[in-house]
Amino acid sequence: MERLIKVWHVGKIDYAKALKLQKYLAKLHNGNTHVNNTLLCLEHPPVFTTGIRTKQYTLEEENRLKNTGADFFRTDRGGLITFHGPGQLIAYPILNLKHFKPSVRWYVCHIEKTIIKVCKAFGLNAETSPHTGVWINDNKVCAIGIHGSRFVTTHGLALNCTTNLKWFKHIVPCGIEGKGVTSLSHELNKDVSINDVLPTFLDCFAKTFDARFIDFPKNEAEEILNKIDSE
Repeated sequence: MERLIKVWHVGKIDYAKALKLQKYLAKLHNGNTHVNNTLLCLEHPPVFTTGIRTKQYTLEEENRLKNTGADFFRTDRGGLITFHGPGQLIAYPILNLKHFKPSVRWYVCHIEKTIIKVCKAFGLNAETSPHTGVWINDNKVCAIGIHGSRFVTTHGLALNCTTNLKWFKHIVPCGIEGKGVTSLSHELNKDVSINDVLPTFLDCFAKTFDARFIDFPKNEAEEILNKIDSE
């Protein structure tokens, strides 16, 4: 079977709607091995999100973070708390790993490899660490948090391009003490926008996952968004 992935350039979308979109696309895979895989590329307004381990994030903590002007969501992805916002490339691959390799570890490793290649294309030496994600020295440039159900993936990665890093000062990013956060723009000392990074990201993703991209049909995208809005 050809590894074909539909790329949907969603643009800026609020987190709640993006969750609905992911769930809708993931549900299409249930019992249907012929559904095309999808890669959602988008950007969120400011939002803090937590993973499946949420006990330490009390209602008081949630309200504190909401008072910064950001939204707050508890999700079913892996990992602890992180921030999403303007200037950050968000990619949500809705993939059936049976079309690739039915291994979550393999999948996360290949996401990390993709981002390391992206950084290298911009002249930056990035690497993995015992902690999930991609790092430049002791600073995380890309957070990864995924969910898998019957080898169908949701959630994904967040690559800091021109992200305002001050947002991360309100939290301990990904629950890792003593580590920092960085962006491509900060490391290169110039603005590197999402649009600057996106073509390189797509190229690296396709090569790493040995896949071919096609554009998500506009009429199909509009139909799905209308269904989600009517729910």
